[in-house]
Formats: sequence, C-alpha cells, structure tokens
Amino acid sequence: MSNAALDIVELLLTVQIYNKYPEMDVNDLPKKIRKNYWSAEYKSVPKPIRVSISDVASIYDIKDVNNVVKSLPFIDINDLEFKVKLTSFGVGAEWFEKQKNAEEKVANNPTLAFYYEKKKSSTADYKKTRAKSKPKEVDREWIESLIKEVAEEDGGNDMLKLVHLMAPEDVRQPLDDLVLTKDQVDDVEKIVKAIQYREYLKRIRLYDVGKLLFVGPPGTGKTSVASALSERLSIPFVEVKLSMITDQYLGETAKNIDRVFNLAKRLSPCILFIDEFDFVAKTRASDEHAALKRAVNTLLKAIDEISLTKDGVLLIAATNHPKMLDSAAWRRFDGIMSFPLPDTDMRERILDIVLRDIDGTIDTKAIASLTEGYAGSDLRMIVREAVLSALVKERMSLTQDDMSNAVDNFNERGEIRTDEYFI
Repeated sequence: MSNAALDIVELLLTVQIYNKYPEMDVNDLPKKIRKNYWSAEYKSVPKPIRVSISDVASIYDIKDVNNVVKSLPFIDINDLEFKVKLTSFGVGAEWFEKQKNAEEKVANNPTLAFYYEKKKSSTADYKKTRAKSKPKEVDREWIESLIKEVAEEDGGNDMLKLVHLMAPEDVRQPLDDLVLTKDQVDDVEKIVKAIQYREYLKRIRLYDVGKLLFVGPPGTGKTSVASALSERLSIPFVEVKLSMITDQYLGETAKNIDRVFNLAKRLSPCILFIDEFDFVAKTRASDEHAALKRAVNTLLKAIDEISLTKDGVLLIAATNHPKMLDSAAWRRFDGIMSFPLPDTDMRERILDIVLRDIDGTIDTKAIASLTEGYAGSDLRMIVREAVLSALVKERMSLTQDDMSNAVDNFNERGEIRTDEYFI
C-alpha cells in the first residue's frame, strides 16, 4: 500500500480519536495536522475536526485523493461536500496497524499512541510519544495568534513595535549547528533543566534563576545561542534592542520597558533577549537625559521583579562591553555565559558546519590556522565571499584557493576599516 494511503488513514484516525476523547488536547496532534487546523480565534484546534479533500492535499500534498483510497472500502469520499471520512473506524484502525510503517507513525503521533496503548495491541507508549512531540508553542501560528490578540488591545500595536518575535520553528541555526565551548554546553544544560523542572523550583521557592548575561566580542554567537535556546526549549523568542526603544520613543521609554516585560509575561513561557545591554552603563555614566536614567532604573527594577520560576520568562541580556557595566547591573544576573573568540579547533568545526552543503574539497584545518582572531560571523563572511567569487566564474563548488583568497580579501577589508582615512 502506498505511503499516501497510509498518510490519509493516519489523518482520519487521528481526527476521530481527537474528536472522541475529551482528554485529547492540541499538543496531542502531530505538527502538520495541528498547523492545518489551527484557529487563531481559539488559539487551539477546536473540536470537532472535519476532514476535507483540500485538507488532505494541503497536509500531505496529495493531488488525487480518490485514486489513492479507491481500494480502501472503509473510507468514504463525499464529492458534493468535499469531505473524507472513515465508514468503519475499527476496520481502519486494524488495517493501519498492519502496515509496514505504522509503528513509526504511531511512535510520532501522540493521538494514535494514546489509542493503540489503550487497545494494548502494540508497543505504543503515549507518555513517551507525547514527551518527545513539539508543543504548539513552536509553531508560527501560535505566535501569530498571540500577536493578533495583543494588537487588538489598546496600545497593543505600540507594544509590538518594540520587539521582534520569533517562533522556535523559524530559528535558522539550532544548537546542534553551533560550536560551543565546554563551559557553554554545561551552561545550556543548566538552562534546559531549569525550564524542565520549573515547577520543582517554584515548590522549593528558588526564584533567582533564569537571568543570564551573555558576554563576548561581536560575532561570537550571543544572539545565535539565545535564539537556538528558543528552538531547543520550544518556547517563543522575544528580542528587544534597548537603543531602538530609547532612540525612537524617548518620551515613553520607561513605559515601553514596562510594556516589553508585560508582553514577555503574556507570551510565557518565552525567552526575553535584551541586546546592547551595555546601553545601561552608557546611560548611567552620562549627565544627559534624566528621562533615560529613569528608564534605566525602570529596566533594572523590571529585571529584579521578573522570574523564570514565577513568570516563565527566561531573561537573557547580551553585551560586547562588560567592563562598562557596574555592580548594580552585574548583580541582577544569576548566570554569566562567556563567549570568547573561537580557538583553532572551534574555527575548524565552524567551517565544517558552514561548508557541509557546499561542493568542493576544502582543508578546513588549514583555513582555521589562517584565521586567528576571527569570530564565527567572520568565518561565515569568508565562506560567503568564496561562494560569490566562485559564482562569478560560473562554478558551484569551492576550491582551497577560493577560501584562501576570501581570507586575504577579508583581511584587506579589515585594514581598510582601521585606516587613518576613515578615523
């Protein structure tokens, strides 16, 4: 039997089980099905679900549904209403269970795992399947529903202008694609456990957890790791740049800071990422703009009051200039993650990751030895330069010379940037 037929039967079984059992919720639905039936109004998938021919086409890209299921007597297609349904759930469930890839599908579908575990006719494990399935918070649709809800409130659009929101599924670089130091890996695992055992931390009243300061030179991965944590933890990413708030909304800066933190609580659980945190130090050291100084005090107070344990907000601030921060800023954070420039081994691993989908035989160890003092973002720029130079020559593969020349060009640009003419 074709995979298309198996997909269709999976959909029909899933929908019927989801509709029948009140304990089934939106996170029991596989991602593809959940996204197709998502309702922004309900911020969920309301019951009952009814399957149409267009649903099947949309979810599985199946063009001729009639032809696919014509040999399955337990499926009925109503061409007038464009509906698809099971005429016999029991027969469909037995047929599905006997198919070659059924076990794998059940292992990745909490709704089916629930049913087949209840039936005790397979090795289905609902708890295990549910635990490994990504929740609704990873979906773009979830974020869009929240944005719509906030936008409809008084002042909601002004609040949304202050931040950049990203769904976990939109993160381009997951943690597995980032090269971390051992200390960074250890720190990440602590963050993961803090989220995982949030209820335990609340029970023991450990509230001073989940406020992190990322410290390191530009291009060393501070923003990348923060957003990758969003994907790893399956929670939305809320980014705010302090300079943007103060530059554009000077008269309302303190109010806007409150709005940002309130929005983060509304999106809970989420990551609130505050970039350019050294702006706090610059403002506190300045004699200008009393309103900005009041805003900084508002920010520090908001950091004091927010809590991962109570509010479900993981707060991460990032700075390129740690020496500018005073003790009042430092003591707001329970964890400091250092982002040093990558060593030779790390540079080689970064190049291996960036080049993995590009044709060509490159000695990344040799290139790594030429790039002392380069940040991860610098290495990506080198690869980009090499790719574009090769395309000019109508080539879609790279040579060692392409990469070496890209390093030389990058170094020349670095010299230009520091030339007296531009100072």
